[in-house]
Amino acid sequence: MRVLVLGAAVSGRAAARLARDLGNEVTVYDRTAAALEDMEGKTTAGEWQRRFLSGVDLVVTSPGFPEHSGAIADVLAERVPLVSEMEFAASQMTVPYAAVTGTNGKTTVTSVAADMLTASGVKAIAAGNIGTALSDIALDPPEAVVVEASSFQLRFIDSFHPRVAAILNIAPDHLDWHSSFADYVAAKQRIFENQIGEDILVYDCDDAAATAAVETAPSRPIPVSGRHVPDGGYGPRGANLVLPAGTVDRPPLDAAYTMDLVAAASIAAHLGATLDGIDRTIARFEPGKHRRSVVGSWGGVTWINDSKATNPHAALASVAAYESVILIAGGRNKGLDLRPLGAAPTVRKVIGIGEASGELEAAAVSARFHAALTLDEAIALADSMAESGDTVLLAPGCASFDMFSSYQQRGEEFTRLVVARKGGPRGE
Repeated sequence: MRVLVLGAAVSGRAAARLARDLGNEVTVYDRTAAALEDMEGKTTAGEWQRRFLSGVDLVVTSPGFPEHSGAIADVLAERVPLVSEMEFAASQMTVPYAAVTGTNGKTTVTSVAADMLTASGVKAIAAGNIGTALSDIALDPPEAVVVEASSFQLRFIDSFHPRVAAILNIAPDHLDWHSSFADYVAAKQRIFENQIGEDILVYDCDDAAATAAVETAPSRPIPVSGRHVPDGGYGPRGANLVLPAGTVDRPPLDAAYTMDLVAAASIAAHLGATLDGIDRTIARFEPGKHRRSVVGSWGGVTWINDSKATNPHAALASVAAYESVILIAGGRNKGLDLRPLGAAPTVRKVIGIGEASGELEAAAVSARFHAALTLDEAIALADSMAESGDTVLLAPGCASFDMFSSYQQRGEEFTRLVVARKGGPRGE
């Protein structure tokens, strides 16, 4: 079989390796020749041309090709079978797997669920959109796999069938990739389209969009919450978390992180995690890097790095966690409405950075908005404005690619600059 792989980044390279291991003739296409320099086998670079599909039996696509791109349009027009890397890999899987999607929280829930399984003595791995491509483990998987599934990957599935699926929340995001919000929601819903009655579907019952999305699911829905114990589901009750495997102590976390832990426990329990393994994982849980990470506190002002908040929904969740916020936001907008950031009631000042600074200025009350050309300038402005009791919060609500290579680099630079300015880690 002749396989064409679109994209030479992490998932594309993994798909190419898997396709070759399965005995296929593989060609990898990427727009830039530099991306293909160290690739094995046949490659094609440059402007996309429909002739690249000549003789191709299967196309495996990467997230770098939006559903409205010329390449995808041509593949669909030529009726060449088209699947995402995740679908291609999952078709080779012989062990049960869970899949987690949602606008925010996917990485946390996926990694914690895998950790709960490991702590229970189950050989497990977190894969998919989280860093380890599913194609790299498809032929030699551990006992259980927890897959972070993005809307990009779900858009082009066929037989993808998680025994346990989760939809955490749904809010506008990636509208520069999908044709509309409705298409984005439809992609998320595909996570359960191949499930059957005995399969499990975990969802955040406090999120109206997620609740609506699961109404048509053929599997068994299980509601979870970070605020209460819903009927037929799991969540916090007083000082405890009520979970499928039993009850454990509730950690001192906000509702969003509590929901993540409850969702992870609900997923892991249905793949074989024990109450002890779940409890030990929850007890040692700490939010990941660049997710509401405390950089330090000086003069009564706390500095928070939430560079992972790359859409307004995530940024607003951060803003709501603090009483008085100087918000550093902006970057490359993903086709989303930034106006709620400029009007959030706990935000005292907005400092705009990057390409979206003008949109934030238009959204904010004029007296509250200040523009900065660089992140260093934004930090200096925040430092001059901050008063005791304030939180200076980096929650961009946008992608990083106008100024940085990733949200990680943006968060690391924020941390470095704050520590350098304030004279050492943590401060007082």
